[in-house]
Amino acid sequence: MHDIKFIRENPAAFDAGMKKRGLPPQSPAILKLDEEKRKLQTELQELQSKRNGFAKAIGQAKAKGEDASAIMAESKAVNDRIAALETSVNEEGELTKLLSTLPNIPADDVPVGKDEKDNIVLREHGKKPEFTFKPKEHFELGEKLGLMDFERAAKMSGSRFVILKGQLARLERALANFMLDIHTKEYGFTEILPPLLVKSNALYGTGQLPKFEVDLFKTTTDHYLIPTSEVALCNIVADEILNEADLPLRFTAYTPCFRSEAGSAGKDTRGMIRQHQFTKVELVSITHPDKSAEEHERITNCAEEILKRLGLHYRVLMLCTGDTGFGMKKTYDLEVWLPGQNAYREISSCSIAGDFQARRMKTRYKGKDSKNTQFVHTLNGSGIAIGRTIVAILENYQQEDGSITIPEALRPYMDGLAKMG
Repeated sequence: MHDIKFIRENPAAFDAGMKKRGLPPQSPAILKLDEEKRKLQTELQELQSKRNGFAKAIGQAKAKGEDASAIMAESKAVNDRIAALETSVNEEGELTKLLSTLPNIPADDVPVGKDEKDNIVLREHGKKPEFTFKPKEHFELGEKLGLMDFERAAKMSGSRFVILKGQLARLERALANFMLDIHTKEYGFTEILPPLLVKSNALYGTGQLPKFEVDLFKTTTDHYLIPTSEVALCNIVADEILNEADLPLRFTAYTPCFRSEAGSAGKDTRGMIRQHQFTKVELVSITHPDKSAEEHERITNCAEEILKRLGLHYRVLMLCTGDTGFGMKKTYDLEVWLPGQNAYREISSCSIAGDFQARRMKTRYKGKDSKNTQFVHTLNGSGIAIGRTIVAILENYQQEDGSITIPEALRPYMDGLAKMG
């Protein structure tokens, strides 16, 4: 959500931010709706002041034996108008609806661009593995080992689902424990086991609603399956005023995630790259505004550390304005090298939302001696996507005979197993 006061005082700057997002000027329509709402608020305040004098006037008239019916009729009319105005002022009006659909303003250092072609590579880590044979894609390897079954998954659930078996199912569990141990023991994140079903207010708070409802799975009880545990982790502090001394708050969770993949028909139809159900270790930070840029680098480093210890070659990109997510000011994408595909693929996104989510969630903080409150900043990052990490391990650690070497960092979590197949 955007700060209406900022838009009033800086309409040109706001429109410049929207232009970077490929949108026409928005401030004229916003300020018009804002003016209309403020007029209603002024009228409401005036009528409320007027109402306070009616009881006294009616009492005085009756004490003198005068007819108070005219005053009582006027009082009723004022009360009826007040009730109508309170409804109009407090309900979600056109101004709120418009502000809810506009994306976050990009940070100043985010490159202006149209799509992923305009993203900037910041750095690379490691080297691409060399093979003496043509590397296979992960689904070929997994199916040949008998550890990955798309056909049986489709029988019960349809496309974009998979069954992992045996050593590959265990690898999933090992990766989750490995990642959580690093993030909790070494980086100080608090592990959370959150709900997988949330209500619409939680998804509104993190920006998935109302704009992206088509991407969500909704139940018959008006709950939604989480598309990422970012939703649940951020909403831990929704509608709260935090103590400045307690910041930053850092949460991590390992959960299934559910996405409809609307609009991705024909993309990544084979394999585990784009699934309706997948697992992910998520990182969320709730910070002081002055520390959010520093925290962004830290959370990105946390995600990178996982890839480094797994010995996977990757690169870090800064996303351009056209590719940055709706609710984010700035995003780094980590792309892992997949030799079977001969391509880099996203495995983590680490982003600053600024106060965009905090305004929607009504999450503030205040100092020990401060009477005023301010909105916190929120950040999130994949720490990292487990399904895609499995894909990367299969393709990067494959051997000519079809077996898979287990990265050394994971062997303690696999009872010392060094090879699958």
